[in-house]
Amino acid sequence: MLQIMSWELSEFGRGLCIGSGIGELMEDLGQALASGGDRMRMLGGGQPAHIPEIDEIWRRRMEEIMAEPGALARMLGDYEGPAGNEAFRTAVAGLFKCEFGWDLGPKNVAITAGGQTAFFFLFNSLGGRFPDGRRKKILLPLVPEYIGYANQSAGGDLFRAVKPKFDLTGEHEFKYRVDFDNLVIDDDVAAICVSRPTNPTGNVLTNNEIGQLAELAARHDIPLIIDNAYGAPFPNIIFTEAKPFWNENIILTQSLSKIGLPGTRTGIVIAREEVIKWVSSMTSIVGLSNTNAGQTIMQPLVESGEILQVSDKVVQPFYRRKSEQAQGWVKEFFDDALPYRLHRSEGALFLWLWFEGMPITSRELYERLKARKVLVVPGNYFFYGLGDDDWGHRNECLRISFTMAEDVVREGFRVIAEEVKKAYEE
Repeated sequence: MLQIMSWELSEFGRGLCIGSGIGELMEDLGQALASGGDRMRMLGGGQPAHIPEIDEIWRRRMEEIMAEPGALARMLGDYEGPAGNEAFRTAVAGLFKCEFGWDLGPKNVAITAGGQTAFFFLFNSLGGRFPDGRRKKILLPLVPEYIGYANQSAGGDLFRAVKPKFDLTGEHEFKYRVDFDNLVIDDDVAAICVSRPTNPTGNVLTNNEIGQLAELAARHDIPLIIDNAYGAPFPNIIFTEAKPFWNENIILTQSLSKIGLPGTRTGIVIAREEVIKWVSSMTSIVGLSNTNAGQTIMQPLVESGEILQVSDKVVQPFYRRKSEQAQGWVKEFFDDALPYRLHRSEGALFLWLWFEGMPITSRELYERLKARKVLVVPGNYFFYGLGDDDWGHRNECLRISFTMAEDVVREGFRVIAEEVKKAYEE
């Protein structure tokens, strides 16, 4: 007999235990895979591609670790300090200091169990409820923004977002830009946060936009958090000019996931020393220490600079080709008569399609595509922080990953085009 649950959830529990957009989609992906098997065309996740040259580097490093006396035992059998391995943090600081001249040392670097964990720590330590009853929020100066942030609050609404400006940059192309005229920073704003390149759109905020945001953050004495999971100098999945930016008023996050190590769950936070102490303290409370595998595998590549060569000569060209190929299939399958626009692809692993005036919602389109064994992500999940604003644009977009095999991606775009045309013809 099923017992009815009587235990009450706290505010924290209600925020994290009873589902989320990203949780629903991940569960949906798992169920679809189980029922669709190899026939399912997976264009919905953020899984990086398996690049043969990169996989070979991981095999080489594992062989080197196995051959070094005691190295495997240390990687698997030892706790590191909660801030991460000292030698790896020193290597990371040295890399950025050498490449960009930033005044960094190991005390400016902390490791977390993936970038997602880093943002949970940062958002909830800076925003939320304060002892005097005030509530502060994280300002997203441009949405759509990464779905993984949306439900990270430990209690209560955490985000305030600003709609973007639209630049129509071609007959079927557009680009979002920060609307500085409507960007209001008041006492309720705890921090500004952007991803660059942006998941889901592949947008890269310009150097000028980043500079303006950094200036606004400094003027209001709040941090600018930059999610650099896809950016330079590694994995450098970026197809336009973009200068990395950091000072003591900026919290920069990196990740080893998109260069090909998502299973190691290794996030990197670069910030002033007091922030690193916060992150280290939270890691010790939540999980004692971080996983060692990613740090151990990557440390010599960071020390030697090989990670930069691999990013520039292997990873970035690979994904640039994948993006151009996917854009070619959009042109092949989508008629000029169809009111579609593709966000300018400037980086990351996705294309972002906007179907202006589409008669059905992106969620309905998602369900129709899933029935045809094509999985994408409906755009509405990426427009949070806007309150009750019933903005039609948020239901007219799709995020489509291009990292899978060529035949899978091409067939996926063909099916998407068919279903969109049907929707407009109904």
